[in-house]
Amino acid sequence: MLRDDFLWGGAVAANQVEGAYLEGGRGLSVADVMTRGSAERARQITDGVVEGQDYPAHEGIDFYHTYADDIRLFAEMGFKCLRTSIAWSRIFPQGDEEEPNEEGLAFYDRLFDELLANGIKPVVTLSHFEMPLHLVQAYGGWSNRRLIDFFVRFATTCFERYHQKVAYWMTFNEINNQYNVENDIYSWTDSGILLSQADDPWRVMYQASHYEFVASARAVAAAHAIDPSIKVGCMVAAEMIYPFSCHPDDVLLAQDAMHSTLFFTDVMARGTYPHYAVRLFERKGWDLDITTEDLAALSAGTVDYIGFSYYLSNAVNHEAHADISESTSRSDEHMVDNPHLEQSAWGWAIDPKGLRYALKVFDERYQLPQFVVENGIGLYEEPDADGHIEDDDRIEFLRAHIEQMEKAVDEDGVDLIGYTPWGCIDLVSFTSGEMAKRYGFVYVDKRDDGTGTGVRLRKKSFWWFKHVIETNGREL
Repeated sequence: MLRDDFLWGGAVAANQVEGAYLEGGRGLSVADVMTRGSAERARQITDGVVEGQDYPAHEGIDFYHTYADDIRLFAEMGFKCLRTSIAWSRIFPQGDEEEPNEEGLAFYDRLFDELLANGIKPVVTLSHFEMPLHLVQAYGGWSNRRLIDFFVRFATTCFERYHQKVAYWMTFNEINNQYNVENDIYSWTDSGILLSQADDPWRVMYQASHYEFVASARAVAAAHAIDPSIKVGCMVAAEMIYPFSCHPDDVLLAQDAMHSTLFFTDVMARGTYPHYAVRLFERKGWDLDITTEDLAALSAGTVDYIGFSYYLSNAVNHEAHADISESTSRSDEHMVDNPHLEQSAWGWAIDPKGLRYALKVFDERYQLPQFVVENGIGLYEEPDADGHIEDDDRIEFLRAHIEQMEKAVDEDGVDLIGYTPWGCIDLVSFTSGEMAKRYGFVYVDKRDDGTGTGVRLRKKSFWWFKHVIETNGREL
C-alpha cells in the first residue's frame, strides 16, 4: 500500500518545455546549441548558435507562456506534484555574476505560485542539462574547480528565494550519464565538456564528477542551514545491468558495469569514495584534484533521498564489443540485446521488473527514501480524425511499472516518496531532440518540421492516470 501522501505527478525540464530562450534576461545554455536529431540521426553540438541550424530548445513547447493552462490540465489529472527544473541561465545568465537576474527569479515565483494554487507541489531540479554556455566557453565547464562556487551561489539563491514554496529538490539531473564517455551529448549536458576531445576522457569525467559532488554536497548543507525541513536528493539514471549468462565473466562484468550508476550514488549518499574507485585512481596513476576540504564537504552534505529515472535495463556479455559512440541506451561496449525483453522504437529494452530491481538495490544499499522522478516510453503518435489519441501502449507500459513499484513497497519494504512519469506533456526529447518521440499524457500539436498549432489534447492515458491517482494506485 502506497503512503497516503504519495506524490503522484509528472516530470518535465526547463530546457525541453520552456522555450523563450532569449526572453526575461535569460542567457544561452548548453541545450541551446544542440540541434534536432532523430532515431537514425544523432544530435549535433555546434560552436554557438549557428544560423540555419534547427535548435529545438529555443522554442520547446512554449511552456514559458502557456504554463498556467498546462498546469490546469495537470490539476485536472489530480497531480500532487510536478517535477521541473530551474534554468540556471535564467537566474545567472552567464553563470558567474555576483547578483541574480530578478526577471528569472520572478518567473519561477509565478510558476510555483500557480502550481501551489492548483494543489500541486513543485519538485525542483537545479541543474537539468541547462548550465550557462558562458561557463563552458570561459571556464571549460565542470573541468574547472571554480564552477563549484558558481553553482553553490545559484543553489543558495534558489533555496533562499523558494524554500517556503519548494520542499523537495535535486541537484544534478542524471549526473551519471557522463559515464558513457563515448557519446558527447552526455558529458556536454552534464558537465559542458566534450570528452571526445580529451586526451584521457575517463580521467576528465571523474574529475568533473568530483567537482559536481562537492558542489552538490555544499548545496545540501546550504539548504539545511536555510531551512532544515528542505529535502535535497541526488538524481541518477538507474541503469540496471544483468549478466547475459551465468558465465562467471559475465557476472563479474555486470557487477563492475553497475558502477555506471552506483559510483555516483555511493559518493552522494554515503559521503565518501568507495574502495573500488580509490583503487582505480591509484592504478591509473591519476592525481585527481581532491582536497581534504572536499572530502569533509562530501561527508557533511549527504543527500536526503535517492531520486532516479528508470527507462530500461541492459545486459552485458564479456565476448561482445560494440561501438556505443552514438548510443542513447548503452554505456558499455559489452552491452547486448536481452533476448527475454521487447524493445521500444528507439531500441530501449522494456523491463518493468527492472524498476523493482532498482528500488531494491538502492534500498538495501543506502536505507534512504526513494523517489522515481522519471519513467515512461516514447511513442510515435498522431490524433485521429476526431482528435483522439489511443495510447494503449503507454498505459500498458506504465501499468506494468507501477505494479512492480508497488511490489517493491508492499513486499520489499521500500520507502517510496512518489512517482512522476517523464514528459507528462509532450516535449522535446533530450536524446534525439525530437517532438516525434512523445511521452505525454497530453498531446502537443507541434511537429519537427515546424508545423502545428500548439494546441493541447488529452490522450487516453490522461484519463487512465487520473483514475490511478484518484485510487492511490489501487486500481490500474
